[in-house]
Amino acid sequence: MQYKLDRTVFSMSSHEVKEPAVKYWKTKTPEERLSASFYLNSVAFNFDLSNPPRLDKAIFSMRKNNL
Repeated sequence: MQYKLDRTVFSMSSHEVKEPAVKYWKTKTPEERLSASFYLNSVAFNFDLSNPPRLDKAIFSMRKNNL
């Protein structure tokens, strides 16, 4: 599914105005919602959808708790 972000439509609004958008996204499957959120993250953090950034495993480590 291909999305295009229109940066000109964002504005502050009340909950009543946002309600149709909430209803729209509730009609979508979880896979479609995740796909759209992944696309928005790629736009926000400027990475290519076909080549997402890798997790730096040197920063995160796992250790065993000795209890």
